[in-house]
Amino acid sequence: MRVFNFSPGPAVLPLEVLQQVRDELTDWQGRGMSVMEVGHRSKAFVACAAEAEADLRALLGIPANYKVLFLQGGATGQFAALPLNLTTPKSVVDYINTGHWSKKALTEAQRYCQVNVAADGASSDYHDVPALPSWQLSRGAAYLHYTPNETIGGVEFPFVPQVEAPLVADMSSTILSRPVDISRFALIYAGAQKNIGPAGLCVIIVREDLLGRARPETPTVLNYKLVADEGSMLNTPPTFAWYVAGLVFKWLQRQGGVVRMGERNRAKAEKLYGAIDETDFYRNPVARSGRSWMNVPFTLARPELDKSFIAEAREAGLVNLEGHRSVGGMRASLYNAMPPEGVDVLVGFMREFARRNG
Repeated sequence: MRVFNFSPGPAVLPLEVLQQVRDELTDWQGRGMSVMEVGHRSKAFVACAAEAEADLRALLGIPANYKVLFLQGGATGQFAALPLNLTTPKSVVDYINTGHWSKKALTEAQRYCQVNVAADGASSDYHDVPALPSWQLSRGAAYLHYTPNETIGGVEFPFVPQVEAPLVADMSSTILSRPVDISRFALIYAGAQKNIGPAGLCVIIVREDLLGRARPETPTVLNYKLVADEGSMLNTPPTFAWYVAGLVFKWLQRQGGVVRMGERNRAKAEKLYGAIDETDFYRNPVARSGRSWMNVPFTLARPELDKSFIAEAREAGLVNLEGHRSVGGMRASLYNAMPPEGVDVLVGFMREFARRNG
């Protein structure tokens, strides 16, 4: 029996995609072998990879002067790759700290260049996005980095920063969840395991004028230009994850693209926040203007009921609702592949649980 999986990542995948993977797993394209057994430089897989990139470009409206890279190492690998490719040891870079993942990104960057924390959400206990007028930006910064959505804290930027420095974003939790103007960014990176596909793949969308700046000590597999020159096949890429990502892109096209996804995701989030706000039994700590569409943390008025909530939810087919160990409580992740029906079932369960225990 399929459950409603609210995991923050690796996350739920579209059932249609999983069924296609199942059907093709041992015999891909009538070749008598799995896609996992096909050479990454074979004509068949090169065509598969090219089609996936073309579909992603169409979904996001990626301009022609941007390269799309498919790499290993997840988004965390990019925490180091960014400064290695875009800075010198004396460069100053601006980072906006809104929680767990932006803090990890800036901490890694400090190993390679001078990091200015231009804004920090500590005053709100990382429950809100610092207002843009309060940011202390560096003159001549090599780039400004921010995390549009903090998966753990459930804090999401309600705006795209308008700054002079090249804008870099960790979109792991938001990519493909709504329309975005790629041209406003110098570089976007995103781990696949939320809205793209299986864990093990990271997608980078980088403006071409930023290529060719890597430091001499940059590992070859992290050098954006070298990877771009080889079509992301400088070394053996995560072929299975790339193949599944391509199937997810096809599925998104069938769903109506990112415009329709944005409408659906907004509706899912509003329904869940509505259930949280309608009673004192549940609480979401994030400022309303900074609430995430993708990751919704909430607590119970009586924390001693947390274990019962999780256990009973699991019995109802609602799984992976535990909050991150650093914050506790609950968290429901509402990525693209979470159907509206899953949110309906969760909301119904929450109301019944509150009625019985409130």
